[in-house]
Amino acid sequence: MSAITPGLVCAHHHLYSTLARGMPAPPKVPTDFAEILEQVWWRLDAALDLEMIRWSAMLGALEALENGTTAIVDHHESPNAIEGSLDVIAEACAEVGVRSVLAYGITDRHGPEGARQGLAENERFLRAGGRGLVGVHAAFTCSDASLHAAAGLADDLGVGVHVHVCEGPRDVDAPRRFAGLTRDDWLLAHCVHLPTDHDLRGTILHNPMSNLNNAVGYANPARFANPVALGTDGIGGNVLEAFRLAYVLQRSVDVTCSPETAWSWLATGWDLVPEARDDEVTWSYDPLDPWHVAFTPGIRPLRIVVDGVVVLDDGLPTRVDGTEIRARAREQAARLHARL
Repeated sequence: MSAITPGLVCAHHHLYSTLARGMPAPPKVPTDFAEILEQVWWRLDAALDLEMIRWSAMLGALEALENGTTAIVDHHESPNAIEGSLDVIAEACAEVGVRSVLAYGITDRHGPEGARQGLAENERFLRAGGRGLVGVHAAFTCSDASLHAAAGLADDLGVGVHVHVCEGPRDVDAPRRFAGLTRDDWLLAHCVHLPTDHDLRGTILHNPMSNLNNAVGYANPARFANPVALGTDGIGGNVLEAFRLAYVLQRSVDVTCSPETAWSWLATGWDLVPEARDDEVTWSYDPLDPWHVAFTPGIRPLRIVVDGVVVLDDGLPTRVDGTEIRARAREQAARLHARL
């Protein structure tokens, strides 16, 4: 017997980080989250070009599909390869057979012109019919003018904003900076240091593995009144793995909790990308319910149908050559790492 479910949704991904594996050590060992950003991720995103972005997205989408994820809500940044970057990611995901909802995270880290270019990429992609949101890196790397411009563009285009909120201590002023701007269609990633009684509207995106890896703390998303969805923050596309970790982390602070809560966070992904409800994933394990999945590692998809098309059969992608994608991604990773 095999269980069948809708396709899973990764509510917060960074496909550009797929090529980071094996990258050279940073110039100095980071000792806090701010230094992790400065010494690792901000050096990496600045080194990207469109060819690297393409194969990073191809590999990330492939790995998501191989784990039953048929929709990715991605937050992208490549300050030296902005224009056209969202098209490259969208095309890569579509080629693999994965749905995508994209945003370019604007920032003033590279000056007002960099923020303007990021905003222009969001607008260009969305007005051309791309599925997405307006992206903002985080309040602490943006001017008030940039935050208001992003919120205004989102209002004009009828979409939400995808933004990191209170991931680390440096961003604790975010609730004040975003006061009066947020809407229910905003996506608020992390929220580790967000006060429980905040006034921000939107869905909170919980990324348990990333938060542990960056030592920023536990968001304890059950404390929020907002809807909660699960993401990976760029560490693969395995949403079942994110669910299992989300459950045991909640259990570590509340021994009375059950996996149904974390499963409800997984299910919120279908509210963000409703089309994924119509996708069909046949799994290697039955029953695929919260109590079984929470304690059963190694569950994998056998067959996946997206928009009526079989995109994975007998565990293998049908539209692309997985071996070729991995080989091309290794080549681009070597180019990327040589620049760091």
